[in-house]
Amino acid sequence: MTSVNTRIESSPWSIFLIFLRLGLTSFGGPVAHLGYFHHEFVTRRAWLSERSYVDLVALCQFLPGPASSQVGIAIGLSRGRYAGAIAAWAGFTLPSAIALLLFAQGLSMYGDGLGAGALHGLKVVAVAVVAQAVWSMARTLCPDAPRITIMAIAACVCLLIPSAWAQVGTLAVAALAGLIMFKPPTDNVHDPLPIAISRRTGMISLSLFVLLLGGLPILAQIMPNQTIAVIDAFFRAGSLVFGGGHVVLPLLQAEVVPAGWISNETFLSGYGAAQAVPGPLFTFASFVGASLSGAVHGWMGGMICLIAIFAPSFLLVVGVLPFWDQVRRNTRSRAALTGINAAVVGLLLAALYQPVWTGAIHEPSDFALGLAAFIALVYWKLPPWLVVLACAVAGWILSRAA
Repeated sequence: MTSVNTRIESSPWSIFLIFLRLGLTSFGGPVAHLGYFHHEFVTRRAWLSERSYVDLVALCQFLPGPASSQVGIAIGLSRGRYAGAIAAWAGFTLPSAIALLLFAQGLSMYGDGLGAGALHGLKVVAVAVVAQAVWSMARTLCPDAPRITIMAIAACVCLLIPSAWAQVGTLAVAALAGLIMFKPPTDNVHDPLPIAISRRTGMISLSLFVLLLGGLPILAQIMPNQTIAVIDAFFRAGSLVFGGGHVVLPLLQAEVVPAGWISNETFLSGYGAAQAVPGPLFTFASFVGASLSGAVHGWMGGMICLIAIFAPSFLLVVGVLPFWDQVRRNTRSRAALTGINAAVVGLLLAALYQPVWTGAIHEPSDFALGLAAFIALVYWKLPPWLVVLACAVAGWILSRAA
């Protein structure tokens, strides 16, 4: 009977349904998602041992991209191989992606009916959400003077040189600084991950990742086409985001707003709405894709951008898993990651000012609403969806009273 149950739970459809329930109920951001996964797959189903799960989380936090989604992809891979990985991703991702696609469509058709005040409330709540992310990440990733210094320098560089490539260069310099400045301890206590991928498959996956990361910008230059340019922008964003979904904000904003594909107001409104849905924050890409102007837009645009931003996660998880035991023992790679993580907080701090603060805080009432939302999230621990809804209603009321 146990073997029959194991086979049933290993089918892609069963994996999809398990992750679909998580995708419909997992509010609270990546840290909360990892807690839900631990309860479901370590405590309840015993798919992974405690140490294997901790090691898997460490791997996905080491990689760029959305850590909770990558953990889900790896768990699906361990149960149902590649079909299981796709099923796990689809179940966890589609609920919030579809909700944001619907919001984008409604905003384009009925934006006036929703009201400028409610939309402004969504932009204000984005200030509180990003401020909360900066606050919590700085306490964890920047606990000393060297890392605070890296954070501050990264923020200044990104504010003075507002481009995606400046952000990439900042992360590269921070990695070099981490190699020079930090000496992480070695931790050799772990359980092997129950995922069998050959080194050859891993090398093919990593080679494809590097080929796309380097080749898509060249292809976009050779063949001026919005679809290729959008795929390039979202693939690059998914490849270079360290530290969680909130960090995708500055990378995407630098790609899509200056190019005129989407207005800053719509971008921030969608980012605020993204806080109200369960699942990974990277599904914000579906809202942006659906809201783009030009050849790529609507449902097709949303799905193209969603697949493009998550594609690096699949390639990196499959590519690094066969070599993880060696990488995890390498103190140099961990030292570089320490510097990168500190710079990531700086990137998010810069985004908190521009575009989030400058795009939303114009009046004393905006500051008061943003402060109330921040306190509700950080100190009262209210669910993000409730804070988002309250800010939208408050923004509508304030616009009527003005």
